[in-house]
Amino acid sequence: MVTRQIILDIPEKILLAEKTDEAAFARELRILAAVKLYELGRLSSGRAAELAGMSRVEFLLALGRYKVFPFQAELADLEGQRA
Repeated sequence: MVTRQIILDIPEKILLAEKTDEAAFARELRILAAVKLYELGRLSSGRAAELAGMSRVEFLLALGRYKVFPFQAELADLEGQRA
């Protein structure tokens, strides 16, 4: 798998406010980005799980922590077929 590195400048005050270190904050940002892109329908659950650095099952289970319904895209597809 080919990967690209993206570098973000995070103010130290943010890390202090979050009471976290750089590595933990970076992991959380990856998960948050994956969850939001999945929620917006821009990534499938499999691709979002890749971005988050976890298995698809782990990702789908983690969505509950962020109040995101794990099968929103599938539900929308089903609702579209009823119309």
